[in-house]
Amino acid sequence: MREELKRLKLAKFRERFEDLAGQAAEEGWSHIDYLGRLVKEELLAREENQLRRRMKWARFPFEKSLEQFDFRFRPELKKQVFQRYIDDSFVYGGKSLVFIGPAGTGKTHLSVAIGLKLITRGFKVRCVTVQELINKALESNQSQRRKLLKPLMECDVLILDELGYLPAEDAVGPLLYELISNRYEKKATLVTSNKSLGEWGKILGDSSLAGALIDRLLHHGEVYYLSGDSYRMRGKQLSRKPMEEPEKGVRSSQTKNRSEKKPTKRASQ
Repeated sequence: MREELKRLKLAKFRERFEDLAGQAAEEGWSHIDYLGRLVKEELLAREENQLRRRMKWARFPFEKSLEQFDFRFRPELKKQVFQRYIDDSFVYGGKSLVFIGPAGTGKTHLSVAIGLKLITRGFKVRCVTVQELINKALESNQSQRRKLLKPLMECDVLILDELGYLPAEDAVGPLLYELISNRYEKKATLVTSNKSLGEWGKILGDSSLAGALIDRLLHHGEVYYLSGDSYRMRGKQLSRKPMEEPEKGVRSSQTKNRSEKKPTKRASQ
């Protein structure tokens, strides 16, 4: 029996059929109830395994949900609006999202949170930093490059993180254009960047190419500009201890405050 179940790849059946048979006998289950319980546990186990595989394949830098995002800290964003991006139509419509703002404003958090929700709905999601993608592409020959880009072109949802954080490479523009144009109107794409759309020409080294890429992203997409202080820096100013001696060329806030309260005679004149 165990060998047959193994050949049928019914791992949960094989693990649980004896225990459930004893429980069924004690509680008077029918044969249908017993079989139904085994089938249900097998299906749940397979769904959990598939979810784990999709999560591993996604390569998220961390796991954070929309519920963990502090929308009070970003009043320009509305939580209810983001429900539309975790709907099947966002993926099947080949739509796009672009988050622009300084470091720490929640761009990657929001992208990962949307990706996580879509993974639970059965979609294949992949997350990659632009710099990592470029580095791998530069090290690849033509055959390896195709192999590198294939899963990024074919996944249901692609998150391109941190566009513009590091100096531009000559390969950035053509590579991203190839990727985005192949996904255009077919697959969902999210991009995070610390540079405004007007600066993408400098990032990609070609203003015309940047315009064509932006046109494809925003034809069926939206852009959000995030502003304000970094999440990671909240409370740091309050908890930081003043330095005994400011580093050379740097004035501590304490030294600055004293000089402002007690101006010199020459300054007051």
